[in-house]
Amino acid sequence: HQEAAQIKEEDIRVCRAIGENGLTLVKPGDGILTHCNAGQLATCKYGTATAPIYLGEERGYHFHVFADETRPLLQGARLTAYELHSAGVDVTLICDNMSATVMKKGWVNAVFVGCDRVAANGDAANKIGTSVVATVAKRYGIPFYVCAPTSTIDFDTPTGDGINIEQRPAEEVTEMWYKERMAPEGVKVFNPAFDVTDHDLITGIVTEYGIARAPFTESLAQIRRKKEAARV
Repeated sequence: HQEAAQIKEEDIRVCRAIGENGLTLVKPGDGILTHCNAGQLATCKYGTATAPIYLGEERGYHFHVFADETRPLLQGARLTAYELHSAGVDVTLICDNMSATVMKKGWVNAVFVGCDRVAANGDAANKIGTSVVATVAKRYGIPFYVCAPTSTIDFDTPTGDGINIEQRPAEEVTEMWYKERMAPEGVKVFNPAFDVTDHDLITGIVTEYGIARAPFTESLAQIRRKKEAARV
C-alpha cells in the first residue's frame, strides 16, 4: 500500500510539472484542442495533456477546449468531455472530422495531446487520428504539443517506424455503439489502435523536466540528462 501511494504521489508531481511547463505555451482565453484521453481518468489528478488545462482553470485562464470524440472507441466523448465538463471547464465536443473547421475559424490556439511512446527522434505514438490533427494544425500554423512523462520516451527505439501498432477488432468500427449494424457484412476493416505522428509535425514535447524542441534527438537527450542529474 505504501508503494502504491508513493507511485500515485509521484504521478501527480510529474503531471503537475508537465502542466506547469505546458501552461507557459498558452495565454488566458486561448482555445485548446485535444484528442483522445490523457486526463485524470488515465493518470492521477491532472493528467498529461489536460494538466495545463486544469492548472489554467485553477488560475482563472478560462480556456475554451475542443475535445475530439476519438473514433472508434470514443475516448474523447466518453472520458475527456466527461471529466472536463465535470470540472467546470468550458469544453465543446466535436467529431474527429471537424477539427479542421474549428482550426480554420481561428478558434484553436494550441493543440495538446498525450502519447503512449516517444521515439528517440521525437516521433510520437498516440491514439489513432492524432497524426491527422497534427497535419491539419501545421496547415493552419497552430502549435502542436505532445505531453509526455519522461518514462514514455524510448531511447532504444530510433524512430516511430519501430513502434508496433495494435490492430483492433473490426466490430469496433462496424457495429459498436450502434443499435443496428452500420456496415455491410463481410466488408474489410482496417482498425489500428494508434498512429505515429512524425516529429516534423510536432512543435514541442512537454515533459516534467522541460520542453523539447527540434532537433529532438538532441533536446530529448538533454531532457534525459536533466532527469539523471535530478536523481543524484
